[in-house]
Amino acid sequence: MKRSLQKGFTLIELMIVVAIIGILAAVALPAYQDYISKSRFAEVLSISAGYQSAVAVCAQENAGVLTSCDHGTSGIPAAPTATVALTSLTVADGVVTANGTAAAGGYTSIMTPTVNTGSITWAQTGTCLDKGFCKRQ
Repeated sequence: MKRSLQKGFTLIELMIVVAIIGILAAVALPAYQDYISKSRFAEVLSISAGYQSAVAVCAQENAGVLTSCDHGTSGIPAAPTATVALTSLTVADGVVTANGTAAAGGYTSIMTPTVNTGSITWAQTGTCLDKGFCKRQ
């Protein structure tokens, strides 16, 4: 009797490979979705950074007084329209508040300025801090 050589994979080997791929996908998919949300929230932070610059100019022109530094006045642009990542952005007395959409995690970033002699510092607060979508500055 001749022995035939076995070629290919057994059913058990294929089932093990499918199980490994399933486990990897179960771990990778949530991480990828978190990555996408963080990148969308980065758009929110990027938009608010432009308003922070405008508030800094407003503070410089008004001798450090921030009460007139609101969106749509004192050289600060009007509130932007909503985007895929941004639901709203407001500037009131120099405080820049940006809200992300559900696609961006639904978090809020609040940047509060403090005027020091010749400089301005920003304090980061909001719900984005708890999840690591933004960081203290």
